[in-house]
Formats: sequence, structure tokens, C-alpha cells
Amino acid sequence: MCLTCAHTIHRRQHNFGWSRDFAPVVTCRPGETIGFECLDAGNGHFSKASTAADVRTLDFAKVNPVSGPVFVEGAEPGDALKVTFRKFIPSGLGWTANIPGFGLLADQFPDPALHMWSYDPASLAPAVYGPKGRVPLKPFAGEIGVAPAAPGVHSVVPPRNVGGNLDIRDLAEGTTLYLPVEVAGALFSIGDTHAAQGDGEVCGTAIESQMDVELTLDLVKGANLKSPRFTTPGPVTRHLDGMGYEATTGVGPDLMTAARESVMRMIDLLGAEHGLAPVDAYILLSVCGDLRISEIVDQPNWLVSFYFPRIVFS
Repeated sequence: MCLTCAHTIHRRQHNFGWSRDFAPVVTCRPGETIGFECLDAGNGHFSKASTAADVRTLDFAKVNPVSGPVFVEGAEPGDALKVTFRKFIPSGLGWTANIPGFGLLADQFPDPALHMWSYDPASLAPAVYGPKGRVPLKPFAGEIGVAPAAPGVHSVVPPRNVGGNLDIRDLAEGTTLYLPVEVAGALFSIGDTHAAQGDGEVCGTAIESQMDVELTLDLVKGANLKSPRFTTPGPVTRHLDGMGYEATTGVGPDLMTAARESVMRMIDLLGAEHGLAPVDAYILLSVCGDLRISEIVDQPNWLVSFYFPRIVFS
């Protein structure tokens, strides 16, 4: 229990979409700290004993539940909601899945696959992957946002200009996020907590893990943001940088094709150097490898690189 929190949003207080019409579960004043009990992206579907067969029974109408919403007093359209992440309290259990039809290389990996993770929630020591892999952890939330002005219930699957499924791994402890407010009270919610993720989340899932989150909500009046922005408290990759990286590239006139090629070449490299089956490499890349646009001006070809941290197999 958060002793410094003015309010607690419990796990049962959640939705499976974004809407200006959802009733707030609490009302807070600007500057108050709130504790959120967040479910994992699978809404508790997976357990330690789960297998790949359980991926097929995942209820896609109930993925990425978001805890909330919170009505922030004084928040008006044109303001920015300032979200400061104070603390992530992980559960120690997580999962990563290859979900048929989902992910950057969905056409190449049509069958379900699942890896269940067990990690120390106190020390956050790197999580074991196979006989040699150790994945450094960095807890954060993938779904963070406020209600859009447009009527109706909006899907939790995509990101949007008021937040949503941002999946930015640097929205971690100490980071401050600013979200455009489109409706009175903002109606803030959060969910989809992760123990680790690579930039790009290429197979479609990270280390999906139930957590509690403590954060402070404040207002910047008249900010007139068009999309989210954030400020980090310092370097963002020290947990990965220590041993350097292996990098592969994709080159071509289409960024998506180049991104796919860079990932495919890294899957081949991990298979050749570490004996990983392709789907196992694909899952690993989603939780700790980074897609980067290396060059986007030298037309007609662009270059996308995929960085894999050597520390995982050190």
C-alpha cells in the first residue's frame, strides 16, 4: 500500500478502451500522488503453468485493461496533464507471446509461442531466458493516456495523440510525461505494465507483467500540446550498454520493409551464434533489442538498424 498516495485505484477499477463517457473512479487535485493497481496486458490470462496452447484462448476483447479513469480538478481542453512516474512495484511473473496475426513478422511466425518469465521483483536482477540468456529489466507502463474528445469507445490497441498504447520503454521511474487534455478532467488511465521491452516491441509483446504504479498528476495550463512529449531524468540505456551491441541492418525505399529485414537478419545471427530457434530469437528481440532509423534522407533508400545488447549472453 502506498502510504504517500492520496488515492488508490484498485485492479477491479478498469476499462478496455478510452472514452470521454467513462465515469471517473476518483477525483484528484493537481499535484496529488495516486497509486494504481494495474493488470497485465492479458488481463491475468496466463499463469506459471501456461503453455503456447493458452495463447489461442486469449480473449482479445479484454486485452490491455487500463486502470482508472481519474478526473483531475481544473483540467480543461488545451491544458497538458503532467504525469511524473514515482515508483513501479513489479509482481515477479511475466509473459511474452508470439500471437498469430500480430507482430512485425506475423507472416513468418504463424504459430503461437509463449515464454513465461520469473524474476526477482525486489532486486530486478536480469531475468533468465534459456540456458545462457539474461535480460536486464526496466519496469514501465505501455498504456498511458487521457480520454479523446471524439465520442464513443476507442480501442486500447493503437497509440493516439492523447496517449494510449505508447509502448515507450523510457516512460519509467523518474520520467515526466505530458499529455494533451481534450476533455474536462482529462480522465487519466494507465495499464499494460512491462518488466522489459525493446524499442519496437517487434513480436508484439514485451515482458508483460502485473504491477502497481505510483505517479503524480499535475497540470500545465494552456500548453496546447498536439501529441505526447516526455522528459527523462538521465541516461536511458545504462542497463543494456555495458557490453556493447551487435547490429544488423535493412536497406531499401520503404521503412517498414527495412525494419523487417533488420530484424530477420538479427534472428539469423542469434540462431547462428547462440543456437536459438527462430521464434525464440524473435521473442527475445521483442523484449531487449532496439529498432533504430539510422538514415532517412539519402533517397531513394533508407536504412534501419537493429541493435541487440551483448550483455544478454555475456
